Amino acid sequence: MVEGKAVTAEQTLFSIDGSNMADNNLSVRYAEAESEYNRAKAEYDRKNELAKENVVSQSDLLKARTDFINAEAVYNNLHKNFSAGRQNVSSPINGFVTRVSVRNGEYVEAGQPVMVVSQNRDLLIKAELQPKYFDILSKITSANIRLLNSNRTYTLEELEGRMVSYGKSTDVANPLIPVIFQVNNKAGLLAGSFVEMFIKTQTNFQTITIPNEAIIEEMGAYFVYVQLTPDFFEKRAVKKGVTDGIRTEITEGIAEGECIVSKGAIFLKLAHSSGTLDVHSGHLH
Repeated sequence: MVEGKAVTAEQTLFSIDGSNMADNNLSVRYAEAESEYNRAKAEYDRKNELAKENVVSQSDLLKARTDFINAEAVYNNLHKNFSAGRQNVSSPINGFVTRVSVRNGEYVEAGQPVMVVSQNRDLLIKAELQPKYFDILSKITSANIRLLNSNRTYTLEELEGRMVSYGKSTDVANPLIPVIFQVNNKAGLLAGSFVEMFIKTQTNFQTITIPNEAIIEEMGAYFVYVQLTPDFFEKRAVKKGVTDGIRTEITEGIAEGECIVSKGAIFLKLAHSSGTLDVHSGHLH
């Protein structure tokens, strides 16, 4: 059983053998549970027959029945998972092994983690922010998540996510404020990996934003193509503000109501650079 191995519900993962142990001997516990089950069953059956003749009270019958049910539950649990001096441990869910904490033959104690099985379906994403942002954490409305390996950006709504909580204090060991989001892993996120997150808050300021695909970079400067007529585009320098990973704020260069090329702007740039478009033909400026 190794990390990454797929498992199914009720599949036996490993067994714990305590037959040779002086303490917490499973064989002894199983024998005791079986003996107690047989005793409680016989006692309940006896009192149940006597109750029909009103020889025993209902309270005595109820106590015998309770003892029998408790003994039966303990016995059935051990009988299901215990065989040949060992306790078999099965997977409760369909998933895969994410961590194996012990090696074969090692000694384990009750309550000690041995193996972790995960479905990788619902994930928690933690962002750590500087304390200066604490005042606006209550105004968080959404977030965008960018995968580092593919540069694909997902909105929190696409992943059916929500903000779970954010930290209310810091300490010397960790001066950053944690912000926790929960998402449905539709994007194939790898548990334990890093993503780039853009946290969005509600403000009263109005600003102009355009899709990131509309912005062209040349020698450290940024441009967009503004459509003046159906066949006439102007290449215009702009200044960028903040971004949410999908759209970017434009602080200077375009005005409200202007029409820009939001998709395919890079093709206009390449066509212009290659000379396939004549700058004097009225199609590009």
